[in-house]
Amino acid sequence: QVQLVESGGGLVQAGGSLRLSCVASGSISSRNDMGWYRQAPGKERELVATITGGGSTNYADSVKGRFTISRVNAKNTVYLQMNGLKPEDTAVYYCNAERWPSTYWGQGTQVTVSS
Repeated sequence: QVQLVESGGGLVQAGGSLRLSCVASGSISSRNDMGWYRQAPGKERELVATITGGGSTNYADSVKGRFTISRVNAKNTVYLQMNGLKPEDTAVYYCNAERWPSTYWGQGTQVTVSS
């Protein structure tokens, strides 16, 4: 049974920072690719950043240079450091893990950026 538990969301002013955490339990290990996605009201869920088991990262153009994804394998935890937040970053952020042939999602954490 895989479980992904996110934390760290909240309300922040534009230009501020937040760090999201996602703790994975069950059959997710350091070899599995993980990532962060977000969904704003009325919009589809979109990729924010991913990190492979080998540590390679990928970012959406809209967050490059502002967000950093990282993982601590010993803690089975993935982080998303978000700096320079903008109102358009407001969304529910979801942690994701890939363990073929399944995809797993956390329950989401709300990030709200005020202008």
